[in-house]
Amino acid sequence: MIWPQITGIALLLAALIASTQLARKPPSLPEDWHHGAFMEIFVRSYKDSNGDGIGDLKGLTQSLDHLKDLGIKGIWLMPITTSADKDHGYATTNFRDIDPDYGSLADFDELIKQAHARGIGVIMDYVLNHSAKEHPYFDDSLKNPQSPYRAWFEWRQVKPQGWDIWGKDPWVLTSKGSYLATFGPHMPDFNMRNPDVVKYHEESLKFWLDRGIDGFRLDAVPHLIENSSKDWNDQPESRKLTGHFTRLIKTYPNRYVVCEATAEPKVYAREEICGGAFAFGLENQIAKAAQGETESILKVAQYYTQAPHSLASFASNHDQFAGKRLWDQVNGNELHYKLAAATYLLLPGTPFIYYGEEIGMAGAKGLSDDPFIRGPYSWQANEETAGFTTGKPYRAISGNNSTHHVQVQKATPNSLWSFYKDLLALRNSRQSLAKGSYEFAKAQGQTLSYQRKAGSEHSVVVINYGLQPMQIELDGITSPSKLSAVYTSTGIASLKGNALNVPAQSVHVFAVNK
Repeated sequence: MIWPQITGIALLLAALIASTQLARKPPSLPEDWHHGAFMEIFVRSYKDSNGDGIGDLKGLTQSLDHLKDLGIKGIWLMPITTSADKDHGYATTNFRDIDPDYGSLADFDELIKQAHARGIGVIMDYVLNHSAKEHPYFDDSLKNPQSPYRAWFEWRQVKPQGWDIWGKDPWVLTSKGSYLATFGPHMPDFNMRNPDVVKYHEESLKFWLDRGIDGFRLDAVPHLIENSSKDWNDQPESRKLTGHFTRLIKTYPNRYVVCEATAEPKVYAREEICGGAFAFGLENQIAKAAQGETESILKVAQYYTQAPHSLASFASNHDQFAGKRLWDQVNGNELHYKLAAATYLLLPGTPFIYYGEEIGMAGAKGLSDDPFIRGPYSWQANEETAGFTTGKPYRAISGNNSTHHVQVQKATPNSLWSFYKDLLALRNSRQSLAKGSYEFAKAQGQTLSYQRKAGSEHSVVVINYGLQPMQIELDGITSPSKLSAVYTSTGIASLKGNALNVPAQSVHVFAVNK
C-alpha cells in the first residue's frame, strides 16, 4: 500500500517543480522594459477604490490605463507590506504580506497581471536594514534577553558611546540593553551579520519574486552594516551584501534592481553591487539648471560623462531631503518646469517621475516635512477630495488642486501632461534616447547639448534655458542636411555650418541623417 503514497509524493514534487519553473519564467515584458520611464507611486495617496480615504491597490489597478496613456513603462511602489507606521510603510511588521489598508495578496496578484497586460513592469520597495519595533521578532527580543531573536537585531548589553548619525544618537536605551536604530527608535536595525537574518530576507524576496514582481527598490543599502561610531556609513560589508541580494533577485529572468545609495550612487550602480542606483547629486541641479544657473547646467552636462548609464534620474521623490515637489522648486513657473522635465527625461539612465509631477502638483496644503510632498493625487478640481476618494482624504490635498489636476491637464493643449506624454513617446520610440551613448556633452552659456547613439540611430538634444536665443556649436555636424527635427517645444532651431541658432527657453531633438 505504499505505492499510492509514493505516487502522491511524486505528484506533489512535480507540482512544486512546475510552480518554481513558472515563477522563474520571465514576465511578459520586453527585455529592455526597464529602460523606459518609471512612475514612483505612494499607494496610500494615489487612488482610493472603497471610500475609506486611503489609496489602495485596487485603485491603482483601475488607474493603469492612465499610466499607459502617459507612456510609463514601470511602476515603483513605495512600501506596500504590512507596517506599524500606517503611513509611509518603511516600519515593516510582515515582510510577506500586503498591508490591510492597501488590500490583499489577491489584489497584488491582479495588479501585476493587469500591469503586465499593458506592458508595464512593477517593482516594490523592500526594506533590508530594519523592521518595525512592533515586528514580532523584535518584540520578542525586546521582552526577553534570552530570545533566539536577540541575535537578529543589533543589541548591546552596555550602550555604546560616541555615536552620532545625522545629529542623533542611534542607540536606544531600554531596561534590558540598548539597540541600534539608525532611522529612529521605531525602526530597529537588523543584525545583517547573522546568516539567519540574511536567509530571512532571501526567502522574503523570493516570496514576491515567485508572485511575479519585476524587481525591487532596495532601501537604504549603505546602512546594512555599521562597524563603529566612525565607520557606520557605506561599509564594504554593506556593498557586498547588496551585491548578494541583487544576484539572488537576478536569478529570476528580466528583473530590475535599483538601490537607494545616497553616499556613492555611481559605485552602487555597478553591476556587481546593485546594477542600478538613484542619481543622487543630479536631482539638486535640475531645477537650478531649468532656471538658467550656468554652474548647474555645467554639472548636468558633466554628470553622465563619468557615471554608469544604469543610474536612475529624478527631479524629486518622496523624501524631503531630495527636494520639494518640482512645482515648488520652480515656484510655479511652467516654462522652467518643462525645461526641468526635459533635462532628466532625455538624459541617459532610467527616469523616475514622482506621482503628480506629470500634472504639476504642488505640496499638500498646510503640511510640512515629508507629508508636504506625499499628498493625495489630484484627479479632479475638488477642494474636498481632489477626486482621490469618495470619502474624506486621510491627508490634505495639493495646494494647487483647483488648477492642476488630471481632468484639466488632459483637456488642455500644451499642458504639463501633454509635454511629459510627448517626451515619453519620443523616448519610447528612439532607442538612442532610451539606452544610447552620451557624447559631445557641452554647456555653452545657458545651453546644454549632447548626442546619443544606439546602433545606426543618432540623436542630438539641445536645451536653451536662457531668456534669449543662443547660437551654439555642434561637434561633428557641419551640414544642415544632416539634421532633421523630431521634436521641438517652441520655435525653430536652424543650423548654418556647425552653428545652431536655438530659440529662448526651448527643447529640441534632432535625428542625424547618414
